[in-house]
Amino acid sequence: MKQKERYEAILERFAAHMPSPQTELNYGNPYELLVAVILSAQCTDKRVNMITPALFEAYPTAASLASADEESVFELIKSCSYPNNKTKSLLGMARKLTSDFSGEVPDDIDSLMSLPGVGRKTANVILSVIYDRPTMAVDTHVFRVAERLGLTTGSRTPLATENKLTANIPAELIPRAHHWLILHGRYVCKARKPECDGCFLADVCRYRERELKKGVGQ
Repeated sequence: MKQKERYEAILERFAAHMPSPQTELNYGNPYELLVAVILSAQCTDKRVNMITPALFEAYPTAASLASADEESVFELIKSCSYPNNKTKSLLGMARKLTSDFSGEVPDDIDSLMSLPGVGRKTANVILSVIYDRPTMAVDTHVFRVAERLGLTTGSRTPLATENKLTANIPAELIPRAHHWLILHGRYVCKARKPECDGCFLADVCRYRERELKKGVGQ
């Protein structure tokens, strides 16, 4: 299957099976999503969603979080991964957001990445989810699923995967495609044991093709 045909077939299937995919992080405004995404690094969305209600109640705005002390924030987020580092990132983010952006989450990647704790992936999530921009946040799921499906070939870095996907997916579909790939990796195309037999993409998946060829050759 040619690359263009593969992209078209996969995107068409995703659109049919998941017409309105959404982030699984709970949030009520851009500030809350930014906090949640920072917390989600190497941590499950389920765990983050258990942490954020109390955190948002205590610090409902960037200004209130900016004035918090490390110990208080740490106590609220200590059940997530790397709580010490994330406490520092959240406080640094809130203080810069308050001082430099009047507490408003910016809508450009350079400004977002100037915030402590915000790398390219986090910035792309905010731009995609909040501002509906054609940005592709590449986490471990997106990186793995894109390679298995055949959307990328031998991609070595998240940025290489991001560039390949954004070059081949229509701009208007990229915000949804970001969620399609994440959710597919989370629930179907799992790292250790992909559920190929029940996958709606099995007949257009490069990984599945190769696995079937291995079976025939054995």
